Amino acid sequence: MNILKLIGRTAPLFDDDIFSRRKELEELVSNGRFLVIGGAGSIGQAVTREIFKRNPLALHVVDISENNMVELVRDIRSTLGYIEGDFRTFALDCGSNEYRALMNASGGYDYVLNLSALKHVRSEKDPFTLMRLIEVNILNTIKTVQMAKAQGAKKYFCVSTDKAANPVNMMGASKRIMEMFLMRESESMEISTARFANVAFSDGSLLHGFNQRFAKWQPISAPNDVRRYFVTPQESGELCLMSCLLGKNRDIFFPKLSEQLHLTTFSDIAERYIKNLGYEPYHCSTEEEARDRSDELIALKRWPCYFFKSDTSGEKDFEEFFTDKEILDMDRFQNLGVIKNEANFSSVMLDNFLEVIHDLRAKIVWEKAPIVDLFNEMIPDFDHKETGKYLDGRM
Repeated sequence: MNILKLIGRTAPLFDDDIFSRRKELEELVSNGRFLVIGGAGSIGQAVTREIFKRNPLALHVVDISENNMVELVRDIRSTLGYIEGDFRTFALDCGSNEYRALMNASGGYDYVLNLSALKHVRSEKDPFTLMRLIEVNILNTIKTVQMAKAQGAKKYFCVSTDKAANPVNMMGASKRIMEMFLMRESESMEISTARFANVAFSDGSLLHGFNQRFAKWQPISAPNDVRRYFVTPQESGELCLMSCLLGKNRDIFFPKLSEQLHLTTFSDIAERYIKNLGYEPYHCSTEEEARDRSDELIALKRWPCYFFKSDTSGEKDFEEFFTDKEILDMDRFQNLGVIKNEANFSSVMLDNFLEVIHDLRAKIVWEKAPIVDLFNEMIPDFDHKETGKYLDGRM
């Protein structure tokens, strides 16, 4: 499957930057020890592959998903093969005692890359999932960066999201707050991060859902008014690796908006996807029609589709990688921009956030409103878009 064609592009985004920095990247990787947290997710696997193919001294991968970790190893062995360096995987949670024990026994890493995240906008529908989102996106980041620092790591990288720029949903806001904590940690350790667009066909994404629906002979459903930027899995790995190895302290990397990076709708991708598989899209007027006529239409080589206007909570009308208050370096790379940050943070606000979250987690009954209020305190211009409708209510 040609992912570039499906997302409306013809050429990889970062080839020129990777080529011009290839010797520097190869030297840094071949002389480094790496730990990849969340390495069995779609972005984590892409980052792991980028490191592996440049022959690191050590590459250890941590992820809570045992099955995805197995697939990561099988995929690497089936394509890249083997390296002389120490390549090992560990199926454990980065917030656990087992992870702490691994760090104590590891002998230390030069680079720690944290790709673990709860990434779905749908995660904000209830206080329980929201608390888990805070734990993974914020609290575990604080824990893992402090352990990396204690072990003497040279650099800590943590993935962010375009949705952290002027956030309208709790997921994006959690990553913005994570960035604030990283600014504080950057005073005693070198840190960089990256914001980027949707990763096409990443696990759990709407496009990945197209694969699942096709495999199960089910209708494809998508919004027809949401336009997004997409990068391929390999591009996501390249972006993270370049930020980790080439980024300066507090740098945030992002793809430049250019002719090579096109906005496209999910419904347009769905139609290209269906045609690529030899079917014609058939537009249904309701979910019920799409479900009820699936067998009939598919037998005629027509794939049932239901396209709709988006009305769920947290959906941003447009994508942006930076705000008008951030300082940019657009000259260092050809297709990468860099947000330059000073160590601007309020320790009082950060400590208060941790104290309030601790108190909320200690309560017998959890509610969503106090969490939203706390996020509004942390991000005064947080424009939380709440409609009362959530993606779990869609097909």
